This record gives sequence, structure tokens and C-alpha cells, in this order.
Amino acid sequence: MTDWMKPQQGQMNVNATVSMGDAPTAPAAEESGPVKDISTAEFGPEVIEASGTVPVVVDFWAPWCGPCKQLGPIIENAVAASNGAVRLVKMDIDQHPEIASQMGIQSIPAVVAFVGGQPVDAFMGAKPESEVKEFIAKIAAMGPGGEPSEGPDMAAAVEQANGLIAEKDFAGAAQMFAAVLQQEPGNLDAIAGLGQCYLAVGEFEQARGLIVQVPEDMQSEGPIAAFLTALELAEQAANLGDLGQLAAKVEAEPVNHDARFDYAIALNARGEREEAAEQLLTIIRKDRKWRDDGARVQLVEFFDVWGNADPATISGRRALSSILFS
Repeated sequence: MTDWMKPQQGQMNVNATVSMGDAPTAPAAEESGPVKDISTAEFGPEVIEASGTVPVVVDFWAPWCGPCKQLGPIIENAVAASNGAVRLVKMDIDQHPEIASQMGIQSIPAVVAFVGGQPVDAFMGAKPESEVKEFIAKIAAMGPGGEPSEGPDMAAAVEQANGLIAEKDFAGAAQMFAAVLQQEPGNLDAIAGLGQCYLAVGEFEQARGLIVQVPEDMQSEGPIAAFLTALELAEQAANLGDLGQLAAKVEAEPVNHDARFDYAIALNARGEREEAAEQLLTIIRKDRKWRDDGARVQLVEFFDVWGNADPATISGRRALSSILFS
């Protein structure tokens, strides 16, 4: 299994870290200040326990990491501006790698917010100051006592994770979906999103294993139905052979619609959505009746899997309409 997906099929196993080492007594949150460098032994009292009183943001970094140095002052200033509503702790993963390893973090900077002892949101990579301020404000709004705010926060986390998928940051997206599932184990959007991350790295067995978490009567609902279709398409693509060979065949035989159709399936499985759509649109332009309108049917299925807001869906629908109504 891919390393960053090891913690219980996408759920970050953070509670196990509390007992690591001989943790010192936790100082009161208000006495610790808004920013603190911590060790593995301090993670339990400074993060898990302290986040029951005030939200705690963990910045995983390393001295050699350029983006970490860029992000550091930005997030420190944003936390300071919260006037104690959020605490920041920093973990040097070179000196203290255990927590980052357990959480499946493979790229830094990685910023994870904890409320009530659980991760509730996260982002990866350096972000502009405006986005960091927005993130800290959202975490501050979750308030004391370990109770995150209702739906909009989880919905925003899912939306951000889907954005990472669009950027092909599947590790970052998986970590965010995991944070959502810590709070809402039955969140269908997060389950489907995590499944898409598995598919992107070829972990078909793990992707299919997620379905057991979903009651059978809910598997026909939007995000799960789309995920199951994506899984079937990915498994189909796995049997089509090398992408380069398929591309060469299409180039050598431009009127071979079967080859072009297979090429589209393979492109979609590799996340090349715009190009996959274009291959099917080419078939539709040349022969609308091929396979009883099979290219259009497949393209519409792609749209359903990608979602209405995906740029490939938007451009593909526009192109399809121009063909059908020209």
C-alpha cells in the first residue's frame, strides 16, 4: 500500500501518538504562547490535549525546506493576529519524524489543525497570505471545547481537497479527506474523494475496500455512484495496455474509432480529462452513429464522474453542444 495511505484506509491515526515517550506535563494553553516548537513527546499534551481548550495548528517543516521558510512568518503572523483564538506549534520533521510519519505526511510544509484532539482541516504547500489568514480565521471560528462548527467547515475542507485532486496533489487531498472522515465517518463526499485518490495511484483494491463503509442503499447516491463508475473505468483502463502504444495506434490509424475510444478511457484513468474528452469529441465529429452513439454516451458518463464544476466538464459540454446543435 502507498505509504501516505497506511493509517486505517485514510483516517489519520493521531491518538496513538499520545503515549510516545514520556510526555511532560502540559502547560496551560494560555501560558504557552501562540507559537511553540515541540518534540514528539510533547505532541500529546501540546496538541491532542491542548486542542480541547483552544484550536491548535501544527506546522510540519524542516530547515532545508524553502517553501517552509516562506510560509513560516505568514502563518505565525496570522496566528498572532487571532489574539489567542488559535495556537501554533511547529515540528521539525528532521528532528522529530514520528508524528509526520504516522499521519502519512510526505511533503512539506504541511499544516494540520486540531480541535478537540482530532484533525479537522489541513493544507499542504506554501500558500499566499490571504489564504493562510482565511484558514486561521476558519479554525478560530471553531471555538473552544473541541466542537467544530457545523457543515460548512467540513464542506469547505472537502472542496479544498477536491481542488488538490484537480492539481494532482493526491497525497495532500488524501490527508484532507482523512481529516474530514475523522469528524464525519459517513461523509459520502469524503469517502468518494479518498477513493479517487486511491484510483489515481493505482490502489484499486483499497479503493474498492472503501465501499464497505457505505450502506448498500446509499451506494447509488451521487458521489458514491460517480466513484463506482470511476473505479470501473479505471479497472477497464488497466487492461488496455501502455498509453504510449495506444497513442501511437491512434496516430497511425486516425479513423480507427475503437483505438481512439480505448485511448480516451486510458487518458481519463491517468487524469488527462481534457484530452480524454477531446478524443471522444473527435469520434462524435467524424461519426455520430458509431457504436449507437457510444462516444457521446461515454463522454456524458465522464461528465457525471468529473462533476459539473470540473473545467473539463464545462469545456467538454460546450464543445459537445456545438457539435450536436451546429
